[in-house]
Amino acid sequence: MADFVAALDQGTTSTRFMVFDHGGNEIARHQLEHTQLLPHSGWVEHDPTEIWERTRAVIETTLRTANLKARDLAAVGITNQRETTVVWDRVTGIPYTNAIVWQDTRTDRAIAALEASGAGELIRDKAGLPPATYFSAAKLQWILENVPGVRDAAADGHAIFGTVDSWLLWNLTGGAAHATDVTNASRTMLMDLESLQWDDELLALFQIPKAMLPTIRPSSGVFGDTETRGPFNGGVVIGGVLGDQQAAMMGQICFNVGDAKNTYGTGNFLLLNTGEQIVRSKHGLLTTVCCQLDGRPAQYAVEGSIAVTGSAVQWLRDQLGVIAGAADSETLANRVDDTAGMYFVPAFSGLFAPYWRSDARGAIVGLSRFHTNAHLARATLEAICYQTRDVVEAMRDDTGVELRELKVDGGVTANELCMQLQADILDVPVSRPVVAETTALGAAYAAGLAVGFWSSTDELTSNWREGRRWVPSWPAERRERGYAGWRKAVQRTLDWVD
Repeated sequence: MADFVAALDQGTTSTRFMVFDHGGNEIARHQLEHTQLLPHSGWVEHDPTEIWERTRAVIETTLRTANLKARDLAAVGITNQRETTVVWDRVTGIPYTNAIVWQDTRTDRAIAALEASGAGELIRDKAGLPPATYFSAAKLQWILENVPGVRDAAADGHAIFGTVDSWLLWNLTGGAAHATDVTNASRTMLMDLESLQWDDELLALFQIPKAMLPTIRPSSGVFGDTETRGPFNGGVVIGGVLGDQQAAMMGQICFNVGDAKNTYGTGNFLLLNTGEQIVRSKHGLLTTVCCQLDGRPAQYAVEGSIAVTGSAVQWLRDQLGVIAGAADSETLANRVDDTAGMYFVPAFSGLFAPYWRSDARGAIVGLSRFHTNAHLARATLEAICYQTRDVVEAMRDDTGVELRELKVDGGVTANELCMQLQADILDVPVSRPVVAETTALGAAYAAGLAVGFWSSTDELTSNWREGRRWVPSWPAERRERGYAGWRKAVQRTLDWVD
């Protein structure tokens, strides 16, 4: 048996490749950003070819610098930004257009029309999702209707669709595998949650040919082998595919009913494992597939998805020039003890859970001449934490579960002030594991389980170790006053887009 398992983690802003040993310890990694394309207000795109080039580069660089060969890897897992939609030619492998990213809101009118027609209830019942610009179906429909030649190419069997996992799997296997897993499929608005298959009624609703879609498989199982001429320079089993947030659930060892975690990346994603039970939310959460191991029933989850958290810090850096790097947000915010009544609601792409308002847009409220860039930096960090509390409140209302501890992971957790604010705003301890990038670790776990590198989930549980804990320090009055102000600020963002 080879000594290591690897994971390809293709996210919204970057692609990383990581190698882990049997204890779940990181051995090597390399990471590269890719371009964020913003052709119109509300539109967000990626170049699929650039993502594939970055993928090749991070794999090749990691293996070279760590002096590893394909034979050293027992398996590789893939985890990915979910919902982002790619359409490419089955024969040439060339994309027909840029990928439409999950943050993109160009389909807002089509989604509103669906809701007005009454089709929203069908989508909620079958897919467990509210009609929203977030998910893949309307993005794929837009491509079919607006990119010349794509609908004809789909009819001819040339144009095929996938989320980013499918795009990478297809390229890594040299076109041999056109597949996805249940977690990614559950984010399209096209899969029936109970049957775990593409649903004909939903496909008809969006006028999408079923032949375009990838085969749905369990999250942990053999998807295929990498082509020997590819970036691995040899054949490696691809043994796991999961959407990024479900991968983080596996990396955080959230295998049991009631286990929950929050991932802080471009957006925030809080998931609660509901086991084999499908819990349909009445408070703005999503019902989604948590994971399916090969040969076992699927586990489900309720999820609160927040569009803009870490990307709000990037906005301070890239658009405003307030900070030179993401780490500077903590230094700048620490110059003040509070926001002095300022709130920043970063509804750049509307508001996701629990509001689901595509008409919302970002707002900074409560400003006075007293405020400085330090107050804005702190308000940005607080916005991450207040949005998380919105989701925790909705999750408690849906499930009756009172949060006793929040497991956290993702890049933003390196910001210790932000994590302290999270503990203060939620009034629960916040726990970060030793391996903070649990998305990649979870994909590696799925792949390793598929090939017997790890024998069971019990073996994975023994790998988890806490790296840092933050405990609440705010008095109750400050916590509730602050949250009341946040809810008031959110109301100022609504009904902005007609």
